[in-house]
Amino acid sequence: MLYLLWGDTGNGWFFFQLVLTALGAAAAAASGRALAMTWGPIWLLLPFVAVLSAAVRFLHFALFQDELLSLPYYFVTLVTLLVVAGISYKSTRATQMATQYSWAYQKTGLSWRPH
Repeated sequence: MLYLLWGDTGNGWFFFQLVLTALGAAAAAASGRALAMTWGPIWLLLPFVAVLSAAVRFLHFALFQDELLSLPYYFVTLVTLLVVAGISYKSTRATQMATQYSWAYQKTGLSWRPH
């Protein structure tokens, strides 16, 4: 079916984005949210997302016959998922601070500020 839609373009950018956004970004957002909910430090996102990026690369290899050990694609995946996880973490933490300490802070975008 996808061959009919996209023609003879190969795996390329469409499949990279499909797996990256549909599976990887959702998992990265959940990881960022879970880490913030447990009040963990943000630097712990790096090892979590590094493993998640390797899993996304494996899905590209297993599903679309992409090269498994492609460092450029791994780094693009890593940076993209770190951004998604970081935004999710910061948003959840800002909501936590504004909810937990509503008498002292209010949420402002991805951060909080004193009343």
